[in-house]
Amino acid sequence: MQRENFYTRLDKREKFILNAVFYVFFVNGIFAMVMGSLLPLISSEYGLSDTLSGSLISAHSLGNLASGFIAGILPLYLGRKRSIVMLSSFVVIGFTLMIVTGSPLLLLVAFLFTGISRGSVSNFNNTMVNEVSDSSPSALSFLHSVFAVGAIIAPILVIFSTKIAGDNGWRLSAMIIIVLTSISVIFFSRMDMKEKVQVKEGKKGYEFLKSRVFWVHAGILFFYLAGEATINGWIVKYFVDADIMTIGYAQGLASMLWMAILAGRLAVSFYGDRIKKETLLLVTTTGTVLFYFLLLSTTNVTLITIAIFGIGLSMAGIYPTTVSKVGRTIKDFPMAMGVLLLLGGIGAIVMPILTGALSDAFGIYAGMSAIVVVLIMMMVLVVLSILQGKKGEVDSVS
Repeated sequence: MQRENFYTRLDKREKFILNAVFYVFFVNGIFAMVMGSLLPLISSEYGLSDTLSGSLISAHSLGNLASGFIAGILPLYLGRKRSIVMLSSFVVIGFTLMIVTGSPLLLLVAFLFTGISRGSVSNFNNTMVNEVSDSSPSALSFLHSVFAVGAIIAPILVIFSTKIAGDNGWRLSAMIIIVLTSISVIFFSRMDMKEKVQVKEGKKGYEFLKSRVFWVHAGILFFYLAGEATINGWIVKYFVDADIMTIGYAQGLASMLWMAILAGRLAVSFYGDRIKKETLLLVTTTGTVLFYFLLLSTTNVTLITIAIFGIGLSMAGIYPTTVSKVGRTIKDFPMAMGVLLLLGGIGAIVMPILTGALSDAFGIYAGMSAIVVVLIMMMVLVVLSILQGKKGEVDSVS
């Protein structure tokens, strides 16, 4: 007898929802990760400073962070379908603004809009997969895998578009994303979903803020997201501005980074339960630091390629393992997850701007070197987390 999986148990309506959500998250992966490849081209086209370029990345991260609140409140007034249709269309507006104007203010709005759309779609898709699949781990794993596939394709799309349209290739990439996202909006509008927003019962207090374990892991997430956002957003521009390699090869490495992240996520999903969380965090954070040191210490393209793959493999398991370390607190206190993501998101907003400012003042290498400090701080907090465990401090709030 053939073993039943989460998909075969679904009816026609539910299958349509999942198929649509998987497509939309694939597109979400493309436009979320295309920013790093488009940034040097947009900066060159409009003559933007490194500080402003870093601010664009931060605006995207700010929108992604704000989406958690917007996507939570808006459905109360508009319903889920109308809300997600409207919020997912923000990316169309954002990329249209990038194509037609070099105004710093409007570009900041454009990147802010793409961040709002990215985060809203992510929140909605995770919720829908949980509902339709009855919280199937396989379904959620597949959802995040298709995002990673989209992220891998993003730099390849820019390379392909540039070969076809030359200097206007980035505009062609933006137009392709507009078309793909417009299809996503159509899929959302055709979904037969429950409009009622479910509110979980449970503890609603902030007692978890008294937990040192919570704060240590919030710090790990803060420094991790600060490093991840800056590496993803600045790595192509660093390689190009430092004359280390061509923009085409740099964009290819951006794809390789996400191939490594995908491979790392799959590896953690298969073997993560067999390894202590403390050990996994120490290995992955140490690996991220060492491989990033290697990346900055050489101009040899082969060594840089190895470093990029190593960074991707190492980073892949840090986020989910960190969140799982405070899983009990998140389960007991619904507000804990929101606060955790808020604190982590601040790192993703601040660090790209700081990198851009240092780059303007002291050069691109100085800006990228600042990420080393962030990654080392992340590793130090992991060690502190391990010491807490040895002292008997656990993920609980009395």
